Amino acid sequence: MIAPFMKRLLAKKYGRKTAREYIRNAKPIYRQMLAQVEDIGAKNPMAHNVYMSFVFMAIWKAADRAITPDDMRDMTRELLEMKIVQKVMGGGLDVNKPGDMDRLNEKFHKCAKWAEEHPEYREKTWDFHFDDTLHKSGIYYHFTRCPLNDYARAYGYLEILPVMCELDHLLAGLYHARLYREQTLAGGGTVCDYWFVGDQEQEQMQRR
Repeated sequence: MIAPFMKRLLAKKYGRKTAREYIRNAKPIYRQMLAQVEDIGAKNPMAHNVYMSFVFMAIWKAADRAITPDDMRDMTRELLEMKIVQKVMGGGLDVNKPGDMDRLNEKFHKCAKWAEEHPEYREKTWDFHFDDTLHKSGIYYHFTRCPLNDYARAYGYLEILPVMCELDHLLAGLYHARLYREQTLAGGGTVCDYWFVGDQEQEQMQRR
């Protein structure tokens, strides 16, 4: 789904010929990345993070790093502003509405439950640590392990990985939420932390 839209964005910035070259060269790189990355389970509900991030990372590698992190950041932002992408990835959630924050919380807990029910992948996939007492509102959890971080450090993608981490802020916007974060593993932190608050509540917090 993502590659055709990225091809359009690449063409706008670098021209059609270069865009075709980048996408063509990215395909074998993408397949190689999937063969190299730690197996976290094809049915793992968190696997989409690998599949999606690897698209951007493979294009960056195919461009021989000619795409700067800032340029990739701009393209990922523009991608997630496309209505069709928002419709598919947002899932119709608006966490400002009654029950939708609970639905989002349930979604995260289902991901954690899958890992617990599949011990063969438990030490390879993201590890959810929830804390309902840390904040009065919203959802908080953190990871101490991230397969994308492990892969990027092992295979030379750490320069572009922070752009993938910033996607979390854009994806939060699709749920009408704001993500507050203090650190990421990719940035050298000890955890990747997530605190989601409804964007309407965030505006009220700023006014208080």
